[in-house]
Amino acid sequence: MAHKEGNKYFEVRDQLGYSRAKVEELSNNKISADRLYRIEEGKTPNPEEVCWMADLYGKPELKNYYCNHECEIGRTNGIDGVGDVEKSKLPLIILELLSSLNSIQKEKLIDISADGEIDENELNDFIEIRNQLDKISQTVESLRIWADKHIEK
Repeated sequence: MAHKEGNKYFEVRDQLGYSRAKVEELSNNKISADRLYRIEEGKTPNPEEVCWMADLYGKPELKNYYCNHECEIGRTNGIDGVGDVEKSKLPLIILELLSSLNSIQKEKLIDISADGEIDENELNDFIEIRNQLDKISQTVESLRIWADKHIEK
C-alpha cells in the first residue's frame, strides 16, 4: 500500500476503506487505479480528477485542499484553513460568519471608497478591512463546503 506520506487523497480513500481498484470501478473508469497510485505518490492530480474523488468520497473539502495546496493560483490567492466540515459545526460556522460580518468597518469602507482612491492615510484601514473580508471569504467557503457535504442535491 505505497503512498507518499501525508497524501490527502490516500488518507481519505484509506479512511473509507476503498481499494484503488474499487475507486476505478466506482468512478466508471474515470480515474484508473494506476493513475490514483501516481496521485497518491505525489503526482499532482488535475482539477477534474479532484472533483471526481471529492464527489466519489463524499469529501467536497478535497476541492478546497487542491485549490489551496496544489493549484498555483490558489496557493497564492486561496482561502486556506477549510478542513473537514462536520455536520455538528454548522452553528459555529454561522456564528463565525455573523461575527465577521459585524466586524467589518462599513463606515470606513464607505469613506475610503467614496472618492474612488485610497490615499496614504486610508491605506492601513483598507488593509485591515481587506483582512476582515478574507476571513469572511474563508467562513463562506466553510459554509459552502458544509452545505455540499450535508445537504442532498
